[in-house]
Amino acid sequence: MTVRVAPELLKQVKGIAIRTRGVIDSLFAGESRSVFRGQGMEFAEVRAYEQGDDYRAIDWNVSARLGSPFVKTFTEERELTLLLVVDQSGSTHVGRPIERAARAVEVAAVLALAGAREQDRVGALLFSDTVEHVVRPAKGRRHALRLIRDLLAFAPTGTGTDLAGALRYASRVLRHRGVVVVVSDFLADGWDNALKQLSARHDVTAVTVDDAREIRPAGLGWVTFEDPETRARALVNLGDSAVRRRWESAARAGVERRNQRLKAAAVRHLAIDVGEDYAPVLRRAFAPRRRPGRR
Repeated sequence: MTVRVAPELLKQVKGIAIRTRGVIDSLFAGESRSVFRGQGMEFAEVRAYEQGDDYRAIDWNVSARLGSPFVKTFTEERELTLLLVVDQSGSTHVGRPIERAARAVEVAAVLALAGAREQDRVGALLFSDTVEHVVRPAKGRRHALRLIRDLLAFAPTGTGTDLAGALRYASRVLRHRGVVVVVSDFLADGWDNALKQLSARHDVTAVTVDDAREIRPAGLGWVTFEDPETRARALVNLGDSAVRRRWESAARAGVERRNQRLKAAAVRHLAIDVGEDYAPVLRRAFAPRRRPGRR
């Protein structure tokens, strides 16, 4: 079956690939190694102990059987699977100069292309109040561009957020240890245990996408706010200094509670704001570190 893709969508895919090329190149600056590798190690072989080997690597069972010390050796995993879990719920479809949902897609696109560049298997899971679309992990730039196409074309049917359900689904998609990047505002309840369970099996990074204007809203006077998920409305007098202080205090407290929950889940946390350049955040988090002994 041949799927026809609108020229406008193909233009968007090409545009995002070109626009993010500099970010991807910077992630690979320096040493030639994958952006995502270095966490997972796989067993290679057992060999005779040599002076200077780490005694903690001794395989005591083999050593006892053969009558002399042997050590286990490991290599970096040669093939890695990267799964992008991208939030497209109602709360992400707000923000200026760009919506949180659009920024989440662009960040996911950068990571997909980075993974494809190193021949890693890349997949995606898009969710709202349910898992709505899954791109199964595969290799290659063509697959990554198809994944980006799906991200750009995706229109959620739900407006709510079931982050916990999406995280549990991600666990089922990945049969072996891999890398999971969750791009979300994490404005949901009950995801803590699901995230902890996911991070126990996989290398998990949480990318929070926020809008600083929600902490310090612009404008004065009476403003009507609408919850994008429930459609509930509230009229707030931002011209009242006491009201603004309470608003800002409550908003900052909410962000801090979320950040503490992410810390408790033992995942890496990257904070991105829709009004700022996300490239430096990705560089600091994923740029290859120098290996021991290099100067």
